[in-house]
Amino acid sequence: MGGTFAPIILLGSLFALLIIGMPIAYALGVAALVSAIYVGLPLEAVLLKVSDGVDDFALLAIPFFVFAGALMAEGGMARRLVAFANIFVGFLRGGLAMVNILSSMFFGGISGSAVADTSSIGSIMIPMMKKQGYEDHFAVNVTVTSATQGIIIPPSHNAIIYTYAAGGTISIAQLFMAGIVPGVMIGVALMVLAFIVATKRNYPKGEPVALRDAARITWEAIAGLFTVIIIVGGIIGGIFTPTESAAVAVVWAFFVTMFVYRDMKWRDLPGVLHGVIRTVAMVMIVIGFAASFGYMMTLMQVPAKVTGFLLQLTDNKYAILMLINIMLLVLGTFMDMAPLLLICTPILLPVVVAVGVDPVHFGIIMMLNLGIGLVTPPVGTVLFVGCAIGKVSIEKVSRHLWPFWFAMIAVLLLVTYFPVFAMYLPSLRYPGVTW
Repeated sequence: MGGTFAPIILLGSLFALLIIGMPIAYALGVAALVSAIYVGLPLEAVLLKVSDGVDDFALLAIPFFVFAGALMAEGGMARRLVAFANIFVGFLRGGLAMVNILSSMFFGGISGSAVADTSSIGSIMIPMMKKQGYEDHFAVNVTVTSATQGIIIPPSHNAIIYTYAAGGTISIAQLFMAGIVPGVMIGVALMVLAFIVATKRNYPKGEPVALRDAARITWEAIAGLFTVIIIVGGIIGGIFTPTESAAVAVVWAFFVTMFVYRDMKWRDLPGVLHGVIRTVAMVMIVIGFAASFGYMMTLMQVPAKVTGFLLQLTDNKYAILMLINIMLLVLGTFMDMAPLLLICTPILLPVVVAVGVDPVHFGIIMMLNLGIGLVTPPVGTVLFVGCAIGKVSIEKVSRHLWPFWFAMIAVLLLVTYFPVFAMYLPSLRYPGVTW
């Protein structure tokens, strides 16, 4: 529709608007309107797609997950998870760095957000690490890279966005299960790196936790960690839909925060709700405008044209996956994760399906790629948050990030070319799943 130049108008206007600094959500919407005018499509059709884009019951899971994570983050869960992680790795050389990473792994299973993870865990661990003699850039790098576990380990808001962008045909339960091992792999890779660096720089060891204290700390942490069991266990076990499990998780998180931990006062609740509403509003605006942009891409047959172009270059699955990895790593440095999932999924999913890649497996590959982008300048939102908490410049942190990038890219390549890491757990629950 609209000839050869229509896709150029659509994509070109998007990038032009991004270059001049327009927020991504509005750039998507304006680009869709400009291309609609070019092809002579009624503007009402594009605007209707904006409202249709957010009129999806499955998307209700996002505000519930965000609210549950916010309640736990503000209600003392981060501090308890840090103490819980300290039991297992705090006594090792560079123990505080490993506590940071393991805490992020636990907290990622509650918040599902890398930014929330960095804010909550980082505000505790970065000052603590600096006080114990760790270099400020190392403390920030450990915090921001380990926070990306939260977008892979379930529950992940981005997994829901990916499923939505794929047309709602991909099982969220399978995607959640597929994210467990790769998320843990990121944590293990970063802990190995942290131990090597700590040994080389002679960072301090921590003291072993006494058995009596360990029992008390574990008991305090269990109430919060039970949120993960409610969400993941409920979905995988077929007890809840993702939206229902998220709603139940909010009720449980509210009970634990207000009546068990009691670190958050009733007067703090409106502030938490305000933050949740702002976050959800931003996500939903992006989803709505991305729906109109995706509608125009479909009319102009952009996904089919990209599929044909890449398959003309090569029909080798591994070569195509490498090309896509490189493209996503580059795009991830310039755009945030949610918009890229919404834009790239309809374009790239037909390509990988055509060469035999499972859509669940590809979802994990996309999130790993874009997670690396979150800690990469110039538009690394998680990196910005970590630098603000650590009171250190982005330039200084970025100069020392390369070992962490290599560790994360190594995990990305393993998951990309050895699907068993992502697909083994789903295959246990769903016999039809293969790799």
